[in-house]
Amino acid sequence: MAELGKKYCVYCLAEVSPLRFRCTECADIELCPECFSAGAEIGPHRRWHGYQLVDGGRFTLWGAEAEGGWSSREEQLLLDAIEQFGFGNWEDMAAHMGASRTPQEVMEHYVSMYIHGNLGKACIPDTIPNRVTDHTCPSGGPLSPSLTTPLPPLDISVAEQQQLGYMPLRDDYEIEYDQDAETLISGLSVNYDDDDVEIELKRAHVDMYVRKLKERQRRKNIARDYNLVPAFLGKDKKDKEKAPKRKITKEEKELRLKLRPLYQFMSCKEFEDFFENMHKERILRAKIRELQRYRRNGITKMEESAEYEAARHKREKRKENKNIASSKRGKEEGKEGEFAAIENLPGFELLSDREKVLCSSLNLSPARYVTVKTIIIKDHLQKRQGIPSKSRLPSYLDKVLKKRILNFLTESGWISRDAS
Repeated sequence: MAELGKKYCVYCLAEVSPLRFRCTECADIELCPECFSAGAEIGPHRRWHGYQLVDGGRFTLWGAEAEGGWSSREEQLLLDAIEQFGFGNWEDMAAHMGASRTPQEVMEHYVSMYIHGNLGKACIPDTIPNRVTDHTCPSGGPLSPSLTTPLPPLDISVAEQQQLGYMPLRDDYEIEYDQDAETLISGLSVNYDDDDVEIELKRAHVDMYVRKLKERQRRKNIARDYNLVPAFLGKDKKDKEKAPKRKITKEEKELRLKLRPLYQFMSCKEFEDFFENMHKERILRAKIRELQRYRRNGITKMEESAEYEAARHKREKRKENKNIASSKRGKEEGKEGEFAAIENLPGFELLSDREKVLCSSLNLSPARYVTVKTIIIKDHLQKRQGIPSKSRLPSYLDKVLKKRILNFLTESGWISRDAS
């Protein structure tokens, strides 16, 4: 006699209390999973009849030893919860299943059984192919979603970020270059009834927008490469005081001005390395000329060069002393006759030897010459700074005297030739 409360398969008479399949067209026809999967037919029941899954609440999907007491009802609630709340929302999933499971248990069961278990190994491939195709722009373009490596944000304080309107997480500014560039494509849409002219016009709008984005990014890169943001905030002065660089010569400054159009093709570091290498090249060329000079004088070892330089220095010192002595004698002999007209005038002691000769030849007093020289040099400096200036030369200075003095100041290096 069958025990009360238990259900049995009508075909093989096995107990089906945990899980059975009930026919929806025949009365009292309940089959075990094995007979149902084999397509058993008994009496009026046929294999194509509709069926209903009846779970007694004790059926486990993965086995009792591997499941930890998870019933098929809980498995169904877990799958419904993860479909509704999404992967990772374990608190909501545990609340959906009731108070029987904690969020930690829900996470461990799903990860171990559905991801790392046999079902996950059979359904999830080892390498997931990328089925997403970037149709917006070639890889690396300004509209390409493949640009996933943004530049690191600027290292500035919160107050400086507010001053610049800088958003570090977006690496963006509140006010960008060409702020209204997005209006070109904000209302753009492609319709099926557009003709070829309209489509080409919309493509032209997109192309214009892409060029504006490239220019915007180029300006950001220039600001980063040449440290324009620290310069705007005044940090570059502190950095210069901390790490002093080598002194730049006048020739190198002029060369930098000539090569200024190349700045847009090189970053700041590349440009500094370029000039540093040119400086090293000049040093090497000078060293090579020095070694060639040693070789012409018969010196083949570096130990002998020190003795040679000491002897050469002595010879030049003796020659210089002879020249100074002869010039002093010549000056003393011709001083009385050459500067006799101006040597007693005020300002004579302020003049150099060449200026004394000039004033004597022009028959110009030293005080007047110093006044004219000061006015000319001051006007020249104002012109170099872009300040307009009017000539305030004295009335006693005619064109011939002015030209002679300008030529003298130019040859002496007081003013440049373009000013003269």
